[in-house]
Amino acid sequence: MNWVFGPIRVSLGTICDFTRGNGLQKKDFVADGLPAIHYGQIYTKYGFSAKETVSFVEKNVFDKLKKVQPDDIVMATTSENVEDVGKALVWEGEMEVGISGDAYAVKTSQNARFLNYFFKSIHFQSQKERKVTGTKVIRINAKDMENFVIVLPSLATQSRLVSILDKFDELTMSISYGLPHEIELRQKQYEYVRDQLFKFD
Repeated sequence: MNWVFGPIRVSLGTICDFTRGNGLQKKDFVADGLPAIHYGQIYTKYGFSAKETVSFVEKNVFDKLKKVQPDDIVMATTSENVEDVGKALVWEGEMEVGISGDAYAVKTSQNARFLNYFFKSIHFQSQKERKVTGTKVIRINAKDMENFVIVLPSLATQSRLVSILDKFDELTMSISYGLPHEIELRQKQYEYVRDQLFKFD
């Protein structure tokens, strides 16, 4: 799916397949084995993307898990607060990875990094806030997310926007821009640019 006449509104369900993870528990982790991602680690151990996992499991556990392929997205579907639920990372490693329950493998026909920037934007967050369930444990469901709307440009434009956002991301995280005030200003600028890129109007 590659648009010729500029960005159009589409539902996530037309460009994404959501597959719920299964079975993985923290007690399954071993020092050396096959790569695996537990949903809770998305909040604490990973950033925007990853090429290596911090955890591993034995083959008998790995074989039973749902898998994420390179350039798929791993999304946490459960959190203690609304802001964090739906946090995701792009898997950019060379081999498939097992994922836990309370995570979705998100396969997309589009640029995965572009899609993950959308997940971080106010346009995804505002739609998500209307559909989360629970009080102490907050959840988001794929059936609801499939109906979320995204403004989708061509793949070439997605790639250019990702390049811009990656540079902003690098600047905000760079030690060379380590003064707190500078980081705060650049963070606000980055968030403004990101949200403008996904504006529905």
